Amino acid sequence: MSRAGPPLALTLGEPAGIGPDISLLAWQRRDVAALPAFALLATPELMRTRAEALGLAVPVERVGFGDAAAVFPRALPVVDLGLPVTAAPGTPDATSASAAIAAIDRAVAAVTTGEAAAIVTNPIAKHVLYAAGFRQPGHTEYLAELAGRRAGAAPGGAPREAPPRPVMMLWSPTLAVVPVTIHVALARVPDLLTRELIVATGRIVARDLVARFGIARPRLAVAGLDPHAGEGGSIGTADRDVVAPAVAALVAAGIAARGPLPADTLFHAAARKTYDAALCMYHDQALIPIKTLAFHDAVNVTLGLPFVRTSPDHGTAFDIAGTGTADPSSLIAALRLAARLAGPGRTARAAVA
Repeated sequence: MSRAGPPLALTLGEPAGIGPDISLLAWQRRDVAALPAFALLATPELMRTRAEALGLAVPVERVGFGDAAAVFPRALPVVDLGLPVTAAPGTPDATSASAAIAAIDRAVAAVTTGEAAAIVTNPIAKHVLYAAGFRQPGHTEYLAELAGRRAGAAPGGAPREAPPRPVMMLWSPTLAVVPVTIHVALARVPDLLTRELIVATGRIVARDLVARFGIARPRLAVAGLDPHAGEGGSIGTADRDVVAPAVAALVAAGIAARGPLPADTLFHAAARKTYDAALCMYHDQALIPIKTLAFHDAVNVTLGLPFVRTSPDHGTAFDIAGTGTADPSSLIAALRLAARLAGPGRTARAAVA
């Protein structure tokens, strides 16, 4: 994989988690995995200390984004956050939240100015951020907020650009899924699931599958909410009254969508060959199949943003941080996918369909 051009911006994530561990391990496997050049937003001191604790012979070098690609073959390039980071593995402290947020802020600034080609985010601990006053529900929403802050009135009084609407996709070579509702209690899903939400999500997914993934005519499979997709209203009416009209609207917009389809037959090998992404009605309907089929190589991709953002499909794993047992496979997959999506021939921003 080419290492020419701007590097990827890799955020630190929660410093007490496995983010530092897998960043070191990913760099160590850079040649075997054919990784693109990336710059880690962290502090050199933290990364040297963690490398020593893990027994990894990984040289760490403080750089600016412009120097990262040249340094990458010989050392882990670290763009210094300029903040103290003292959290020990498994034990977040008062520096955790400020470091995690600063890394995200700097990454967004870098990708919007062209210093970085795309953003890859290490896992954060939301409860640590909440305790420090973090206002957003999570990583994705904060990235959308930062992108929205940069959307201002265009020269000449043109209309203000609409804030980005982020959509979470879990992608792997085996399966790609999109939960329409995400981190909400299951009891709330029927009330939150609307025709408008399904249509807006499907349009963004179809748009970015074209613009980012290079799929000329994406095929969307839309799962039903209830067992057997409601069986025509005999097992609940949501699929008949909400999901089916949403699918019809997507088809009317020129999108190759099918559904509602029974979720229990949507994910076997033959079914997966018939679509490019499955729209699922709630979190576990999407994540259980992809984590069963592609646990180590699934990547979290945020669609709908004006830049590419990917992330490993796992959490901070405080229990194994600093032990040397963390698996960097999902981070490696996220780095490779970010480079692919941000590569030549991909649009920097696609117009909302």
